[in-house]
Amino acid sequence: MKHKELKNLSKEELDKKVVELKKELMKDNAQVAAGTIPKNPGKIYLARKTIARINTLLSQKEVKK
Repeated sequence: MKHKELKNLSKEELDKKVVELKKELMKDNAQVAAGTIPKNPGKIYLARKTIARINTLLSQKEVKK
């Protein structure tokens, strides 16, 4: 997701998105650990990057309070 899209989401929606992305990342990492090639190798990179973006936004929202 783009930064602009994430910025418009509420804290609860961001929390749900992080949980969803972490589950997805766990599945993809399990595939790699099992030795199978994932369908889209860039998906792991994007999931990690999006999780980092969301965590940054959440910390920024906490600081503003």
